[in-house]
Amino acid sequence: MRTLTLPWASLPHLTIRQKVLVGVIIPVLIFTVVGVVSFNYLIRLEGTLGLMEMADDLSNDILEVRRYEKNFLLYGHSEDFDESLRYIEQARAMVSAMAADVRDGRARQGIATLSQALDDYQARGLALRADQGAAASAQLLDDLRQSGKDMVDLSLEIKNTERSRTLQLVATLKRQLLVSGIFITVSGIVLALLLARKILRALSVITQATAEIGQGNFKTLDVPSSNDETRHVLEAFNRMTRELKRRQEQLIQEKKLSSLGVLTSGIAHQLNNPLNNISTSCQILIEEQGECDPVFAAKMLGNIQQEMLRARDIVKGLLEFSRAKDFSVKPTPLAGVVANAFRLVSSQVPSGITLSQNVPPDLVLDLDAARMQEVLINLLLNAAQAIETPPGSITVTAGPDATPGMAAIVVEDTGVGIPDEDLGKVFDPFYTTKEVGKGTGLGLSIVFGIIEKHHGSIAAEKSAGKGARFVIRLPLPGSLPETA
Repeated sequence: MRTLTLPWASLPHLTIRQKVLVGVIIPVLIFTVVGVVSFNYLIRLEGTLGLMEMADDLSNDILEVRRYEKNFLLYGHSEDFDESLRYIEQARAMVSAMAADVRDGRARQGIATLSQALDDYQARGLALRADQGAAASAQLLDDLRQSGKDMVDLSLEIKNTERSRTLQLVATLKRQLLVSGIFITVSGIVLALLLARKILRALSVITQATAEIGQGNFKTLDVPSSNDETRHVLEAFNRMTRELKRRQEQLIQEKKLSSLGVLTSGIAHQLNNPLNNISTSCQILIEEQGECDPVFAAKMLGNIQQEMLRARDIVKGLLEFSRAKDFSVKPTPLAGVVANAFRLVSSQVPSGITLSQNVPPDLVLDLDAARMQEVLINLLLNAAQAIETPPGSITVTAGPDATPGMAAIVVEDTGVGIPDEDLGKVFDPFYTTKEVGKGTGLGLSIVFGIIEKHHGSIAAEKSAGKGARFVIRLPLPGSLPETA
């Protein structure tokens, strides 16, 4: 199907404002020209109608001349002849008036011929009167009748000519108005389509993108090649999107540092135990000095090394959690990530709440270990806060999912659970059910974004018993198509 376009609709170097102006100005100019031409035709039509009315009066006068002529020839009354002459003078005055107004060459020639016919008729009439009317010669009577017939025919021809001109002008005027009306209507439709294509479609894309931003998806829009307002608006929108994404990343990092502050107090307690063991072993070795049994000394040194490695692992896990680095996945055993997350949150879990895991040691997934550890820490801390009154339990299980090529990680607690009306909102940015000052609503939004970067999905469910259940589904290694 061919699309109807106007010249200005395809000008690539015009902005939308200029296209709209051109689209409005051109029809207005054409309508103005058509209006001027139509007004000129109306003036001509007015003149033609006047001429047609005069031609009609002229035809009636000539018919009156013929009527009085017949009366004169039948009855010989001089009054009839005088009346005939009066109508001839009246017709001659009408012809003179028409000759001054007529513009058409054919009509002008017809009027000149009729004027000559009136003169001939008057001359023959006067000659007939001089020959005493009915007693005049047959030739003179025939000439008079023929001259009268010519006058009638000429007057009718002029009358018909003016009528034809009037009808032609009316038809031309109607055609001009119809064409101009169609052109203006088509121009309006094309202009509306142009606005719909260039503006409404861009607004629709921006509206959709805004809704996606509200869901945490900061995706920039494709910018058209045209150099108009639409391009500038989309470029500004993309700048805003990139700035929002940058600000959100800063906010996420600040949230991570905030969580780090919460974890630090517990980490200090965790570091206390290996440091105390190291200190005790060192004191024993110092007191014994050279008298210490070599086997016992080796055991003390081994204990010192073990506790030092334990402290190093705690600090290393804390540093990995706090460090902002580029997203990078590699084959990683899931059990080690879960164990590190348990170690970091263990000090924040109240007594009476047990942490347990059932993760196969051979389950290897393509992960960014630090980011996945962050996911688990957020879910574990939320679960611990949901268990308002211990005892309770938090369980992490993992294994192949029912969906081929996917693995499932389930974090389940025995807390208060999630209301039905909140199940679809828990991953929205800044959505929280906690009291003011006790939560930002960003934790699960961050979790959602990290899982999405792993090409996975996460869903919040109600546990079979009392509590909440978060199911993470991640692709198994080799299940995703390779990208060039």
